[in-house]
Amino acid sequence: MLRELSATMIDTGADMIMERRGFLRLAISGSAFGCTLCMSARRAFSADTAHGPAASSGAAAPAHWGYGGASGPEHWGELSPDFKVCQLGLEQTPIDLTGAIPADMNGKVEIDYRALPLRILNNGHTIQVNADPGSACVIGGTRYDLLQFHFHHPSEHLLAGKPFELECHFVHRSSGGDLAVIGVFVKPGARNAALQPVWDAMPTSEAPERKAGTSIDPAALLPKATGYFRYMGSPTTPPCSEGLTWTVFKEPIEASPEQIRQFASLFPVNARPVQSRNRRFLIESN
Repeated sequence: MLRELSATMIDTGADMIMERRGFLRLAISGSAFGCTLCMSARRAFSADTAHGPAASSGAAAPAHWGYGGASGPEHWGELSPDFKVCQLGLEQTPIDLTGAIPADMNGKVEIDYRALPLRILNNGHTIQVNADPGSACVIGGTRYDLLQFHFHHPSEHLLAGKPFELECHFVHRSSGGDLAVIGVFVKPGARNAALQPVWDAMPTSEAPERKAGTSIDPAALLPKATGYFRYMGSPTTPPCSEGLTWTVFKEPIEASPEQIRQFASLFPVNARPVQSRNRRFLIESN
């Protein structure tokens, strides 16, 4: 029955969510998601961090978190007061991308990525490439500048209950501070030439950003097919602040088994388990 909802009914449901939550406005139209983000969500990403928090307002260093043991995902909400949303939030990411509502999203996501000098770092949680100004995407008429992209093994989102070997996240911010992330699945297949400069330069241990002396074309890391899912969520790491617009392409790109193994040797598991969708809408472009 959900699959037969009209855009008007989706708008009405979104208004109910807004009234229930209080701190977040969610509007779903036929062409886009829109939201007013809480300030913590605006600070959740920066050009220098993967999904981690911005510098703490206090003198203490941010709490250490990881993917296993006492600092693993099931304990993130206990590690710091700043991380409570990881435990208590109702719109957490990742989710299983299944049971989506087909909707007319008025065309594909507009991508305007440019070739970038390769600025790369290992932040202890992932391999990240920071972006110079100039690359952007347009979602629902809003321009979001590309800040950075990074990788997770295995994929964080599931597609109908199944993970992929890797997932790449492209992190963006609008001039108003709103945040949007584009997710791309990676499956085993042919060697990915566009990915290879990152793999050749990626540090094998935690280290600050360095310039690799080459360039990378982020547009070449996107699938040719433009179908996607969209929903409202959070970063997939602390502080897990809610209010982010997620777009995840349906079609995966490929990387060779050797490329996948190379990343997995550094990060055997750097993926948060899937979270409950609760009463959120998951939209599928048709």
